[in-house]
Amino acid sequence: MVARIQALKKEKNAVILAHYYTLPEIQDLADYLGDSLGLSKQAATTDADIIVFCGVHFMAETASIIAPHKKVLSPAPEAGCSLADSATGEGLRRWKEAHPNGLVVSYVNTTAEVKAWTDYCCTSSNALNVVRSLPKDCDILFGPDRNLGAWINHETGRNMELWDGCCCVHDEITSEMVQRKLDEYPDADVLIHPESICAKDPAILANPRAFFYSTAGILDHSIRVPKKRFVIATEEGTLHELKKRSPEKEFIPIAPNTICKEMKKVTLERLLETLETECGEVKVPEDIRQRALIPIERMMSL
Repeated sequence: MVARIQALKKEKNAVILAHYYTLPEIQDLADYLGDSLGLSKQAATTDADIIVFCGVHFMAETASIIAPHKKVLSPAPEAGCSLADSATGEGLRRWKEAHPNGLVVSYVNTTAEVKAWTDYCCTSSNALNVVRSLPKDCDILFGPDRNLGAWINHETGRNMELWDGCCCVHDEITSEMVQRKLDEYPDADVLIHPESICAKDPAILANPRAFFYSTAGILDHSIRVPKKRFVIATEEGTLHELKKRSPEKEFIPIAPNTICKEMKKVTLERLLETLETECGEVKVPEDIRQRALIPIERMMSL
């Protein structure tokens, strides 16, 4: 299957983009492996004719928004996201009506319809830079992740209104879990994704061995810091790349089965079928695409 996938990719001038939370065998086949920001950049600059996006549906939608003249294929078009599903364009429309001078900052983990009502997109990699770039005296609605939004408020001193959504995986990473690992491994740093519910806990935020990062930031810290042991508080698919980059180091998951089942729907069999048949095309209606592109371009320019 791997050989056939590689041959079809070359034959059809296709590029495979994969998120860190996909299965290890999918990560190993990807032309580019990344978090939401890195994958967005690749979709914007690739010269491939076909983008095969190994992730959940909103990610393929984002690629279609950025690269409308490419054929964007999803091996698992039904793969959803609890976070993206929690926000609605109608909800943002009503907020904007009530706050005519306000700004909506939406996490990239949203549907195309939500992006169309958004002023600025962000990812966990660049959320602080995006929010810090905005006028300090304007009202901001941040969504849909309440945990990430609370962490941004803490780091920036803002008081953004937060949409009440969450990632069902990261929302299970509690302060108690983090504190147990801090106590159990006194020689380890604990690297935490800010979508986690513990991102709202002042005690964890103040701990000198607890660090909040995007997935790319977690990878960077693990390489840059000379420690030999790290606790990883995010989706466990990230461990595969961590171990590849630093095989001499030990990476301890925050808890067993911290898994996004939706990301795992992309399998070798489905990837091969997608390349063979070019099924699972994701296309955003042009009127929504044009509106949704504006906040993405604003994000990219920062």
